This record gives sequence, structure tokens and C-alpha cells, in this order.
Amino acid sequence: MNDSTRSCPSICRIWTSSIGRKMLVALTGIVLTLFLAGHLAGNLLVFVGREAFNDYAEFLHHMLHGAGVWIARILLLATLVIHVAATISLTRENRAARNAYEHKAVIQAKKSSLIMIWSGLTILAFIIFHLLHFTVRVSYNDVDFVDPLDPERFDAWRMVIVGFTNPLVVLFYIIAMSLLCSHLSHGVQSMFQTLGLRSKKTAGLLDKLSLGYAWLIWLGFVSIPVAILIFKFGR
Repeated sequence: MNDSTRSCPSICRIWTSSIGRKMLVALTGIVLTLFLAGHLAGNLLVFVGREAFNDYAEFLHHMLHGAGVWIARILLLATLVIHVAATISLTRENRAARNAYEHKAVIQAKKSSLIMIWSGLTILAFIIFHLLHFTVRVSYNDVDFVDPLDPERFDAWRMVIVGFTNPLVVLFYIIAMSLLCSHLSHGVQSMFQTLGLRSKKTAGLLDKLSLGYAWLIWLGFVSIPVAILIFKFGR
């Protein structure tokens, strides 16, 4: 261990190690994966009805006297930044380590990297749009959502219904969720491998579990805008 490594804080040593960064990707991936499941469970309450969904939305915004939702947002944002930064760093490192004679592999890697870049940018654009659409509510400036069951609270259920009446919004949502779940199906497998839980005996089961989880998340999230747009749910 040299002097620079010895003087480097623990978090710095984790980041300068490829194994450390892989662990960061895996651990942050677990947090984001579990968040998706919890977020989906809450969103599916839209099918239960206005009262149940608005109760859920009110609980989130009043948790810990209103601070809970902001704490969760900050932690999720930090988790996402670490996950993306560590993934990009590992990708660059792996690309630099490839030998020049591996021509075919390099071409394939470039194609994969290009797909990942565009899918990543699409997902990032979706996250920004999703926050602007349903959190900041920039497109609802002229709409007053008042819960008819309780005039004192915001009608989040109606906001979701109105938000998904635009076919372009629904199309963008489906594309983004498809890209996200494609990443998820491979990401969950990688998490198991990084954490040492993947072996020859468990590989097949874990692959099916990862794919099944990704499909479950995709079907759950996509079912909401499709039901609202095509089947006129809530209208």
C-alpha cells in the first residue's frame, strides 16, 4: 500500500478499486430495484379508486411532517448519481483495458455501449419529464385538481388520469419503461453475481427471476397509462 492509498479515506479507496465500484453499483442497484417495486405498488392504487390513491399520496407528502418525501427524494437522487457514475467509470475502465487484437469484441462492445448510451439518455430524460409532469406539475398550470371527496386536499388520482390522456405522453412512458426494464433484467443478474450469490447451480433460476421481475415491473407500470388511454379508465 503506497502513501497516497494509505492517506486516502475509505470511500476514496472504495472508488479507486474496481471491486469497490462494482459493489457500489450492486448495492445502489438493490435500493433502486426495491424502490421500483414499492413505487409500483403505490401507483397501482390508481385502479382501486380516487380515495385510496389520494390517501396514499397524502401519506407520502405528510410523512415526518412533510420532510419524509424530501428525504426520500434526496437519498434516491444520491443513489442514482452514485449508480450511474460508478457504472460509467467501470465501462470506461473496461474499454481502456481491451486489447487491440480483439477486433470483433470491440465492435460488439461499441454497439452495446452506443445502445446503453441512448437508452440511458432516454431513461434520464424520462425521469426529468416524469418529475416535471407529476411532481412539479408544469403542464397543469390551468387545471385545479380538488378532491370532490375532500375539498381540502389535492386530487392526485385525477391528475394521473388527465396526465395519461395524451397519446404522446403514453408512448414516451412505454418506451422509457421498456428500456428501463431491459436494463433491469440484466442489472438484477449482475447484482447477484457481484454479491457472490450466482453459481452454476443457481444461474438458471436467477436469470429467470431477473427476467420475471423485469416483466412484472414493466406490465405493472405500463398497465396504468394503457388502461387510461385505451380503456378510458377513470373517465
